[in-house]
Amino acid sequence: MITALTNLRLISDGSIATGKAVLIEGEKIIGIITDTDIPNDATRIDLSNNFLAPGLIDLQIYGAGKPLFFGGDPSPEALAQMEHTLLAEGCTGFYATIATNTDDIVERGIDAIVNYWDNRIGNLLGLHLEGPYLNPKRCGAHPPALIKKATLAQVKTWVERGKGLIKMITLAPELQDAEVLDYLHKQGVVLSSGHSNATYTEGKSFLNKPVQAVTHLYNAMPPMHHREPGYIPAIFEERPYTSIVADGVHVDYTMIRLAKRELGDKLFLITDAVSESDKGTYQHQFKTDRYVMPDGTLSGSCLTMLKAVQNCVDYVGIDLAEAVNMASLYPAQLIKLATKGKVAQGFGADLVVFNDAFELINIIFKGVTKTT
Repeated sequence: MITALTNLRLISDGSIATGKAVLIEGEKIIGIITDTDIPNDATRIDLSNNFLAPGLIDLQIYGAGKPLFFGGDPSPEALAQMEHTLLAEGCTGFYATIATNTDDIVERGIDAIVNYWDNRIGNLLGLHLEGPYLNPKRCGAHPPALIKKATLAQVKTWVERGKGLIKMITLAPELQDAEVLDYLHKQGVVLSSGHSNATYTEGKSFLNKPVQAVTHLYNAMPPMHHREPGYIPAIFEERPYTSIVADGVHVDYTMIRLAKRELGDKLFLITDAVSESDKGTYQHQFKTDRYVMPDGTLSGSCLTMLKAVQNCVDYVGIDLAEAVNMASLYPAQLIKLATKGKVAQGFGADLVVFNDAFELINIIFKGVTKTT
């Protein structure tokens, strides 16, 4: 059976089109056609001139709903909660993330995703480890006592334990041995530099060689200085895929504008979102527009991906279609999802429908419409 989505404003690959219809069969988009050419036997869904965009992809999120996934007891139940909560927010793909923690908690988190994998609804795409292989000089909310240098033996153990589900690791490359970075790269794990104190020269040496990405630009890294340029100019020159938290709290919108000008289609959005917790290492407390640790240290955001898109439009001055790319196409390209991030023939039918006020109207996941 063919479903035709019609009366819409189509956002895909950096442009907005009208007068189009999107044909879906099963879990795939089978065509983008003029809306006057819809087959007679197709089931029509009128989207009331709202925006239709690719489903949003968040490569760094720690919790959605309760409990916090990587809190005191990482569990398949917490992953299930994340999947359902995030899907209702228009996030059709995400990496569940574990921050620096004890080996026991990290390993229980790895086991949780392995045990849950066959039961997932499908927007969970894998696991992102942020730490523990960071630079304690740029620890942020990560406990310095739990930060350590990677060993090849432990990295191999965790990767094998994860059965291919550890997809991304944020670490401080300047502190790691080349054999560790080379091993992870050969395993297909996305290496992202974060919580790093790298110099300009160090950054030039490892960005894209083999570190493919940078985690939450500006946060937990040395600032620029006119006599000591530091790491950020190296990022701007090498242009790896680079994530940013567009909540106006973690990063001022002026600095997002600068980053967009320098990085172009390599800058992508993450939420870095957490949920409240009173257990374990990360006892996040909600304070008006952010989460903080008990000592007041800024921790995660309270963003959704669609809100991050809206902020880029409203406060940064990025065109809507390009802001959507930052939340869909560019993260999909980084993690090599060839059929996600666009509304195009042959791509997965994972889509979001929202209005001019950035209110979600529908989510279409694997070709099935889910009204919000």
